[in-house]
Amino acid sequence: MRILGINAVFHDPAAAIVVDGRIVAAAEEERFTRRKHGKAAVPFSAWELPEKSAAWCLERAGIEASELDAVAYSYDPGLVDETLDGVDAGGWEKLRTLYARRAPQFLKTALPGLDPSIVRFVRHHVAHAASAALAAPFGDCAVLTSDGRGEAESSVLGEYRDGKFLELAHQTLPHSLGLTYESATAHLGFRRSSDEYKVMALASYGTPRFASELRESIFATGDGGFRTAPVDWARFAPPRRPDGEFLAEHADLAASVQRVTEEVLLDLARWLHERTGHTDLAMAGGTALNCVANTRLYDEGPFDRIWVQPAAGDAGTALGAALQLSTDFGEPVAPMTGADLGRSWTDDELERWLRRAGVPYERCDDIAETVAAALADDAIVAWFQGRAEFGPRALGHRSLLAHPGRRENLERLNDVKGREQFRPVAPMVLAERASELFSRGPIPSPYMLFVHDVAPRWRDRVPAVTHVDGTARIQTVDSAEEPLLARMLSAFERRTGLPTVVNTSLNTAGRPMVDDPRDALECFGSAPVDLLAIGPFAVWRKGGTA
Repeated sequence: MRILGINAVFHDPAAAIVVDGRIVAAAEEERFTRRKHGKAAVPFSAWELPEKSAAWCLERAGIEASELDAVAYSYDPGLVDETLDGVDAGGWEKLRTLYARRAPQFLKTALPGLDPSIVRFVRHHVAHAASAALAAPFGDCAVLTSDGRGEAESSVLGEYRDGKFLELAHQTLPHSLGLTYESATAHLGFRRSSDEYKVMALASYGTPRFASELRESIFATGDGGFRTAPVDWARFAPPRRPDGEFLAEHADLAASVQRVTEEVLLDLARWLHERTGHTDLAMAGGTALNCVANTRLYDEGPFDRIWVQPAAGDAGTALGAALQLSTDFGEPVAPMTGADLGRSWTDDELERWLRRAGVPYERCDDIAETVAAALADDAIVAWFQGRAEFGPRALGHRSLLAHPGRRENLERLNDVKGREQFRPVAPMVLAERASELFSRGPIPSPYMLFVHDVAPRWRDRVPAVTHVDGTARIQTVDSAEEPLLARMLSAFERRTGLPTVVNTSLNTAGRPMVDDPRDALECFGSAPVDLLAIGPFAVWRKGGTA
């Protein structure tokens, strides 16, 4: 079976293709159009199909649109309750539903040869659930999804047994953890639907002194559901302009919202475990990108193992819809083996790009050794290797790297990326060395979806990656799966005694993560980066040397 998955006409449009139960490719449309989250500046011009990513997925799989057996669209317009008040159920949601209903015809235009009759609608939260449970490295498991909203709900709890999904509970709108967190995000001066991670980072600077009052409006109901009443955030902290000053009250409000969200998720997990008896939990939905909450679930919750879909946001529903349809057709599905599901280029193709750009470059005997030496000399390195990552995390394929032992490198990287200075950066570390530096949270942790405590004796040695609360969101590197990254980490340790380097996404403020060689060269040319390591080639900032 050849199944194309689509998430479209809302934020994070994406495409994925599954062939005979195997994930072949997946990519967000933003990586092609360079519009972050698939949104344009003009309202209602943001509704786009993932035309470029879908076409690329087909190309990667080596099939034509006419050869597809099905297209799985991760939203079912027939389930939308357009009578709901609030929760974005007005013009935006009605327009989204209208576009979804017309999607088969739109897709026929975008993908010549496609038969619109093969388009199947997959419920939004079922697509989230499938993206987690069917892609997870274990078999039967419990699954928990939570985000802003699907068609008429914001959360689903259930289990997969023998590839079949059994729903046990769901939370209908208007109650939504995701929308409540978004509302607080907007009050704190950030973008409502894409800056929630900034609230999570800011929370570490505050104390949850408003949590008891918030629990009156945000609480679990003990039956796999919860309630969220509208909150007057101004009771706790004044609204902040996007360029406004951060007050202590803002950090305390962030800490309070974070704490109450964690508590509700813990209650849901405990209820789900009691109902299913599973020892493994898979998670997806935008809320599952909250790595602080994930770690609390792992530490205090009832499950032995937790796996979170690396593309847990709406982009991941493109993959989940395709996986779910595969199982519906009786196809056994292979688990996801890595997030490197995007585009790549051969060495010859990369060299042609460099020649066309007219930049001086050298072909290195071992780019890992070259980069390790540069990092040891405190260079900032743009690292462009292999297939691009699917999801919001840079996992050593489209990354900015730096020396973790220099405290000032946190400020340097945030300046390079145009980010707020309270934002942390993350360490990558060899999986076999991780437990020496980090505790709490699961190890290995290859997708940066949990936080770990930095061991006290290491905090002064790696200050650039140690957050204000003593934690780090780590990425562990398996030398068998990522041999180039592993060689670079080992070479850096030989020079510095430090088995970890700083890893943050290769992009600047407001721009999607770098995807193709043109993006890499543009980012390198416009940002104060010392070295671009692109394939086996090194491009130095003017005046730099190997």
